[in-house]
Amino acid sequence: MKTNIKYLKHALVYYSYLLVIWGFYRLLFQAPAPLEELVVKPIIWLVPLYVLVKREKASLASIGVVFNNLFKVVYFVLSLGFVFSLFALLVNYLKYGGLNFAANIGEVTFLGAMGLSFITAVSEEITFRGYLLNRLMSAVKNEWTANIVISIGWTLIHLPVAVLDWRLGMASLVVYAIVVFLFSIGTTFVFLRTKNIIAPILLHVLWQWPIILFR
Repeated sequence: MKTNIKYLKHALVYYSYLLVIWGFYRLLFQAPAPLEELVVKPIIWLVPLYVLVKREKASLASIGVVFNNLFKVVYFVLSLGFVFSLFALLVNYLKYGGLNFAANIGEVTFLGAMGLSFITAVSEEITFRGYLLNRLMSAVKNEWTANIVISIGWTLIHLPVAVLDWRLGMASLVVYAIVVFLFSIGTTFVFLRTKNIIAPILLHVLWQWPIILFR
């Protein structure tokens, strides 16, 4: 029990660090997307996480890096990924009064943008589903409590880019926050059933691409 509480304290300190440091980074800097996702985010997000995992003497399995339940992974990813795609299409249709398939990937090639999406998913999902969620679950022992708490934390960490970079208005910001929260609920649900970090990583990519291609 004491070990679980210690791990929960680690998770709270780590999330607080991430919320402050990542928020200040978004406020003060604007690195190109490839540099940000390949260098800046892994340094800010994954290096401290690695230190914590080593300090806890925990295994890679403790952050969901396993290779079992692959059938469940494929089943849930395809099922929920299809739902996410339909939802993205609906959002696009309501926004534009019709379907607008103009890809918004900037100057990065399609394959380059896909690679960045995958790298982003690895950093964020290992952090939230792999580390924070597992530590929270070990302490609270309640799936829906852990899911809601981690999804609130997920939403908060994604607000700075929407406010400081995309400069969304209040109405758009509220919609964005709800969508991000619901995505996290679904992805956390899948991870808790597969215990495999591959599932949320793939779901993250499947979720992000309909939004990019259809927005």
